[in-house]
Amino acid sequence: MSVQLSQSDHVLVVDDSPDNVFLVQTILEEEGYTISTAEDGPSALAQVEQSPPDLILLDVMMPVMDGFEVTERIRKNANLPFIPILLITAHDSPSVAQGLDMGADDFIRKPVEVDELLARVRSLLRLKHSVDERDQIARQREDFVSRLTHDLRTPLIAADRMLNLFQQGALGELSPTMQEALATMARSNINLLSMVNTLLEVYRFEAGRKTLTFTPVDLQDLLEEVVKELTPLSQEKGLLLRLDLREYKALPAAKRSVRGDRLELHRLFTNLVGNAIKFTDAGSVIIRLIPTTAPAIDDRSQQQAGCGIAIEIEDSGIGIPLEEQASLFERFRRGSHKRSGSGLGLYLSRRIVEAHQGAIEVKSQFGRGSVFTVRLPVQSE
Repeated sequence: MSVQLSQSDHVLVVDDSPDNVFLVQTILEEEGYTISTAEDGPSALAQVEQSPPDLILLDVMMPVMDGFEVTERIRKNANLPFIPILLITAHDSPSVAQGLDMGADDFIRKPVEVDELLARVRSLLRLKHSVDERDQIARQREDFVSRLTHDLRTPLIAADRMLNLFQQGALGELSPTMQEALATMARSNINLLSMVNTLLEVYRFEAGRKTLTFTPVDLQDLLEEVVKELTPLSQEKGLLLRLDLREYKALPAAKRSVRGDRLELHRLFTNLVGNAIKFTDAGSVIIRLIPTTAPAIDDRSQQQAGCGIAIEIEDSGIGIPLEEQASLFERFRRGSHKRSGSGLGLYLSRRIVEAHQGAIEVKSQFGRGSVFTVRLPVQSE
């Protein structure tokens, strides 16, 4: 990847000494760079937030706020793009390492030499442009995948409807062999549509385009709905699918709802319970709602302590090898079993749980089943 330096790069020079600012400004302006200046940390931070430069030359020893603190505040501001920081330090500066630890990218000592200054500026601007180009490529890739998956849904949905019409005999009587073939095609189409939908949701989360609508959600009602929808799948395999509400019903009514996006929570539990059924050949899938001491959501602080709810999905299936469990919720991490899918379902589940300020974990013994646990804070009064 070749990165060309732009002579219109914007460099912010921060120093409390007018002589030092004038010297550096003169050197860089002669090279065609656009220069702005600041005489202290607070004014530098204000300029950075208003119009982020491509590079910051930052004096370490300044009154009010030194260069270390300025660097730390810039690096902690998640709304800013990547901006290289070149520290300018005196020979007796106590700790160049401290500035690098705070997030600075390079340093140069006073009095500055012209060739060294220009070389370091060019080097850091190359780094800036490389990072910007990488981020742009990542955004373009995510946008392409998002558009592609969105466009794929239309023909898949149309195919699903046509296959349903064929199966219902709306277009003529079908032989048993054709019925079987159409059933296979319909299942494959549904699986493909599910993968496309999952991929689309993943990229919406990662691109920051996912908007959640939080309302009070009755978990009992939600999970009963999920169980009802998935019971035909469990019955096909001869599995017991059961919702255990004994501990949940002991809770006061005011502590039985969570604040969340009902559609996304439905997606979450459909995926987890569906996986449990998929990887279980005999026995049962049990869903339990259990009171916990997780923090409750409070509209003002979202940090007040209170009760929470743990939702356990326990199966008697094939289990998960220990070496796979640590990376199970990572993106595109497929299991070793031949039934494993795209590696996105559990990653999306984690993103949904984290968006609800919750946590998800798994405990499993290979060959003896798994327990997936989702912990959600209850809605405070």
